[in-house]
Amino acid sequence: MTAATALAATLYAPEDLRMVDRPLDDLAPGMVRIRFGAGGICGSDMHYFRHARTGDFVVTSPLVLGHEVAGEIVEIAGDAPGLAVGDHVAVNPSRWCGTCVRCQEGRPNLCENIYFMGSASKTPHMQGGFASLFDATPAQCVKVPVDLPFAAAALAEPLAVCLHAVRRAGDVAGRNVVIFGAGPIGLLTLLAARRAGAAEVAMVDMAAAPLAFATRLGADHAIDLSKGDAALDPLARDKAFDVAIEASGTAAGLASAIKAVRRGATIVQLGNLPGGKIEIPANAIMAKELDLKGTFRFDAEFAEAVDLIVAGDVDVMALVTAERPLSDAPQAFRLALDRSQSVKVVLTAG
Repeated sequence: MTAATALAATLYAPEDLRMVDRPLDDLAPGMVRIRFGAGGICGSDMHYFRHARTGDFVVTSPLVLGHEVAGEIVEIAGDAPGLAVGDHVAVNPSRWCGTCVRCQEGRPNLCENIYFMGSASKTPHMQGGFASLFDATPAQCVKVPVDLPFAAAALAEPLAVCLHAVRRAGDVAGRNVVIFGAGPIGLLTLLAARRAGAAEVAMVDMAAAPLAFATRLGADHAIDLSKGDAALDPLARDKAFDVAIEASGTAAGLASAIKAVRRGATIVQLGNLPGGKIEIPANAIMAKELDLKGTFRFDAEFAEAVDLIVAGDVDVMALVTAERPLSDAPQAFRLALDRSQSVKVVLTAG
């Protein structure tokens, strides 16, 4: 009898992403097996692709990428309350322990024993979902209607990240918000801030194409910093930004956020900064008495994101500029890296 295999987008080294047939073990008790429906290529996926690392997480063995995924349940081993073979599901990539101190205090996104799909944060790495078949726990699966496109369901994960980031900023209703970085996460943060009642939202980037996209999505201001921070100065004086969300993952973005906000403002670091030490104008944090907060993944926001997408309250598909079959993942990653041509690239089962 031939062993089952899954075609998986597997990273071996920087820019060495291969489509590999990986053998599948028998489905373990308490797990479900999912046929890949769609998956979004995330900024962290692209960092892995380019550098075999993202931030301080370094790839030390072959890693199947992908954590923004959805698909169809094809097998269940044991109990899976509320789930059945044939169900379509959005897959929460987080697998937390539920017993550590952070989980017990209600912050499972900070679980001390967490495994996260397609991440090199732990060794051995937890393999990701860019595979024709992959396994998950029932708790990771959120059922969605069969008529919801898999691509939309897959984007519940990045939307959850942005909902959590806006929540970390506190009450943004009636406040002026500035977002640094007009990539997919920055754009979804724009939509999340709007839903939270922000008075005005400014988007800052160094590339014209994503800024134009942000304007179409409803940004009140689109600021091009390709010629320096001076472009932001007049708006910062006029609007007195109450909240900045740094979504570019660059030290320059964080430095600009610190400079742009008013005294007593809140800054949320959402982007994954380069590993190691970085330089920022830290004295301004003290002198302006800023609240600088981190935001890491999400918790209950995943289910909230699914509900918003299913209800049509957030149009995540507005960000999708290209769909490519899973079998073409290496080429799709190169397209995703070209910000002049793409905003969000989604892999599909076709």
